[in-house]
Amino acid sequence: MNSRGRPLTGRDVALIFALFFGVILAANLTLLFNAVSTFSGLVVPNSYVASQSFDRNREAQEALGWSLNLDYADGTVTLAMRDSEGRIVRPASLDLTIGRPTTERDDIQPALIAGPDGYTATADLAPGIWRAEIEATDFEGETFRQRLNLYVPAPK
Repeated sequence: MNSRGRPLTGRDVALIFALFFGVILAANLTLLFNAVSTFSGLVVPNSYVASQSFDRNREAQEALGWSLNLDYADGTVTLAMRDSEGRIVRPASLDLTIGRPTTERDDIQPALIAGPDGYTATADLAPGIWRAEIEATDFEGETFRQRLNLYVPAPK
């Protein structure tokens, strides 16, 4: 018997099961929709075409001998590019895009300012993991691309 003094019938049990599984199905469909709509999983439009020049691009980038150091503190992003001998690199062009790993909605391209130890930019980043994409071109036209993760801790 239920709290109203009425016996629990098969119809009541079927309704309870339908509501229970309906809630689970609605939650799953909501999560599925959000997962598919926020990140397609595509990095390049056509991976076969991109793979045709991958090895040549990688070898050319490694020949540059550049390395990156990226930091974030107190609203300032610091980017240091160094050559194989440890000297600061000043490429012909340099682009920095910072965003969340799973969506492009929060992407920003902060303005980089050259300094004696590299580049700095002002960026207001919320705590969490961020993706930094750096693209630089040397004066002979070779392109250097690298993706780095940037962790911003929660304020104490």
